[in-house]
This record gives sequence, C-alpha cells and structure tokens, in this order.
Amino acid sequence: MYGLLASMFDGLLIGCVYGLAAMGLSLVWGVMNVINLAHGVMIAFGMFGLYFLFTAYGINPYVLLLPVIIAGFVSGVVIYWVAVHRVIGRPILTSLLSTFAVNMILIGLGTTLWSTSPYNVAFSLPGITIGPYTFTGGHFAAAFSAVILALGLEAFLYYTRFGKAIRAVADNRDAAELMGISSARILMVAFGLGVALAAASGGLAATLFPFTVLSGGAYQLKSFVVTVLAGLGKPVGALVAGILLGLLEGAVTPFMAVSWIPLIEFVLFVMALVLFPKGIFGRTA
Repeated sequence: MYGLLASMFDGLLIGCVYGLAAMGLSLVWGVMNVINLAHGVMIAFGMFGLYFLFTAYGINPYVLLLPVIIAGFVSGVVIYWVAVHRVIGRPILTSLLSTFAVNMILIGLGTTLWSTSPYNVAFSLPGITIGPYTFTGGHFAAAFSAVILALGLEAFLYYTRFGKAIRAVADNRDAAELMGISSARILMVAFGLGVALAAASGGLAATLFPFTVLSGGAYQLKSFVVTVLAGLGKPVGALVAGILLGLLEGAVTPFMAVSWIPLIEFVLFVMALVLFPKGIFGRTA
C-alpha cells in the first residue's frame, strides 16, 4: 500500500513536467489551429540544450533553463516563418505535413550530430526519505519549476496586454485584426512560446532521466493525451491534466511493466476524445 502511494506521489511530481510539455502543444493548437508534429523533437532539443550548457558551465541546471527557453523561443520564431506561416488557415493536413517534415529534418540532424546514444545530466539535489522510500530532490525541483512556468504563462495570457491579444486572436482572428491587432505577429509569438515551453519541459525532463534524440516522441504522445484531456486554451488545466496522467502512471507502474504505459496512454487518449470532446477545462480539442 505504501509502495503504491509512494509511486503515485512520484508520478504526481513527474506529471507537472508532462503538463508543462503539453502547454506548448496546447497553445499552438488552440491559437493557430496547427498541430505541431515537431513538438517532440523540440522537447528533445531542449534536453540536449540543457545538457551541453551544463557540461560547459557546470552550474545549477535549473539556472540554465532560462537560456534554453530563450533559444527555444528564437527557434520557434524561425520555424514559424520557414514552415508554419504559409500553412495557417489551410487544411489541417497541410500543417501536419509541414511540421512532420520539420520533425524528420531535426531528428535526422540530431541523429547525425549526437547519434542515438543515451545522455544524462549528472546533477542531483538532496532528497526526502520517508520510511523505506526516498524522493529525489530533482523531482521536487522539476515539479516546482514546471508549476512556476505554468502560473507565469497563465498570468501572461490573462493579465498582460500582449497575452490578451493572443487570446483575442485565438477566439476570432478577423475581429482581432479589425481592432488593430497584428495577427501575424501574435501568431509568431504564440508559436515561439509553444516551442519555448517544449524546450523548457525537455530541459526539466533531462534532469530526471537519461535521454536520446528520439526521447521526445514519448513526451509528444503524453502531450497529446494531456491536451485532449484538458482541452485547449487553459495552461493551468494542462498542468492539472498532466498531474492526473502522472498519477495514473504511478498507480499502474507497481503492477505492470513500464512498456505497457504507452498503450494505456493511447487508450486514455481515445477515451478522452469520446467522453470529453471539449476537454475538462477548455475548448474542443
């Protein structure tokens, strides 16, 4: 019984990172109606970004998260103008093919540069021991960082002029343009923020587990599950849905092999689409 509770608590902490990863996907999907299939590889590039910064400077990786976020935003802006800008408003298949092409190019580039060998950020923080169970400090730090970033995004979207402009474009792009809002600039920033959040979640995940250039695929699946479960347009809702997914993983891990988790997540994905077509917190996914 205590082992199950410990596993679920650990899943709760990791679920905060899942929620952060899903926020980037949800933001782009909700604002632009673009399903970013390059989301997973940007998470992987965030992992490598933090790894190389930590290797070069050797300071606290949570401090190095800021340049990873900035680099993610700049990369998102570049990808937007190169591959996404021209497909906005076109059939959804067009954006799928465009972002899938970006995904394959970046995976190929990453595989050439870093192979598919596992990497690891060798950093640890003092943990908390309760009876026979030890919860690593890295899990607490990653969860705390994810919550802070989620609340920051929520505050940005709801309490700043630019954030309100993003929400206005998401609700009605034509009406927003009639009010003098530059939708092209707003969409560029929204996509940049989405990629920045993906890179941030990748950086946090890199402090928890070993990773390869292909690791982003698993997090992309989790991001889809969380986005569909939470609905579009609510960062805190995505965080809560990510925590629920982490709790589920923690609950099933003691009873079955980890290899079953992707199957369970896919079943949850389909069930969420059927039972909650609008999500629990937001608009229709």
